[in-house]
Amino acid sequence: MSNAQSSYETYGPDRSTRWRSAYDAETLPYGAYADTYRPAYEERPARDPAPASPAGGGRGGSRRAVRRRRTAARPTSLRRLVPQALVVAFLAGGTTAFVAKDKAIELTVDGRPRTLHTFADDVTELLADEGVAFGAHDVVAPAPGTALSSGDEVTVHYGRPVALTLDGHRRWVWTTARTVDGALRQLGVRAAGAYVSTSRSRRIGREGLELDVRTERTVTIMADGRTRTIRTNAATVGEAVEQAGVTLRGEDTTSVAWSSFPRDGQTVTVLRVTGSREIREELIPFQVRRMEDPSLFQGTEVVERAGRPGTRRVTYALRTVNGVKQRPRLLRTEIVREPQDQVVKVGTKEMPASVRDGDGLNWAALAACESGGRPNAVDPSGTYGGLYQFDTRTWQSLGGQGRPQDASAAEQTLRAKKLYAQRGASPWPHCGARLRG
Repeated sequence: MSNAQSSYETYGPDRSTRWRSAYDAETLPYGAYADTYRPAYEERPARDPAPASPAGGGRGGSRRAVRRRRTAARPTSLRRLVPQALVVAFLAGGTTAFVAKDKAIELTVDGRPRTLHTFADDVTELLADEGVAFGAHDVVAPAPGTALSSGDEVTVHYGRPVALTLDGHRRWVWTTARTVDGALRQLGVRAAGAYVSTSRSRRIGREGLELDVRTERTVTIMADGRTRTIRTNAATVGEAVEQAGVTLRGEDTTSVAWSSFPRDGQTVTVLRVTGSREIREELIPFQVRRMEDPSLFQGTEVVERAGRPGTRRVTYALRTVNGVKQRPRLLRTEIVREPQDQVVKVGTKEMPASVRDGDGLNWAALAACESGGRPNAVDPSGTYGGLYQFDTRTWQSLGGQGRPQDASAAEQTLRAKKLYAQRGASPWPHCGARLRG
């Protein structure tokens, strides 16, 4: 039973209590009470003194008094309710706008997805709010600055540096792939049949890695009259030749450097080389040194010391390439004997104009008879020489130096005139008569 339907009363000093129903309460006459309800925020107006009833009171007078009080209070209540209604409406509209700006976004950063709620207007603001930094080598989708709506997906792929050596060429590249296999696809590298220096499933950290890739290439090997075309990812020409089943021996070599990188479509020829060495001795010519001598007549040259050639030993490499002889290649040179210079004295003394008793004779006829008119003529025995066939002893007794055949024709004629002045035509027993002929 509710409190509205029961109450308790206490009687006497023993505080005994009896139950009394609410329906047993005394009923007050109509109009014997006033309407006391007011809103909690409403200030209660001062009670108007009840007007005196014409009959000195009664139910009619009470009703009219209550009606007047209600009529007087109604405008005040309306004025106070209108501002409160506006506040409630404003709060309701703000809540609606608050809910409308909240967005559910799926953000995936470097492969790690998560769903979040945000009030950010665009992608840039969202990433800034979430503390996600990105640089020039990173990829953001959709692009920074793109407006956001609830349900959108935003993805950030971080760039990773890769030191890529591709078919012998090294360069730095950036990739947003997180595995080696993904990086190869992203960089457009032909991975089929290629050599990769690390596992293709290896993950690439933000610090990057070094990667050596050799793609599969077609190389043609020509050896021993046969042509072999292979597919290879070899690092060197030598490795490709060995893969083709060709063996090099001795001085054999290839048309392309053995350690060079084989290019796609390249042809390599194997050169079968046989070689030997040849040693030759070659003469080294001597030098001639000329020295002026004032005791000799002009035009006279006397060999003071004969020259002697030297000797050197030269070693050559002889090669035959695929059966064809090559030009000998010089390996080394060794001097066996140094050459000796030849020293020649050259006369500077002026020739006399004439010799007494020798002028006026036919010296040309004598020379033609003795030597055929040749200043350097030497008889078969080597004893006599020159125009007039002097022996060396006679020549030097007349003031000549060296050998007569080395002197000039003018000096030889001068010495012949001196000899004629001493001994007449007797030095030329067979041809002397020609002097006067």
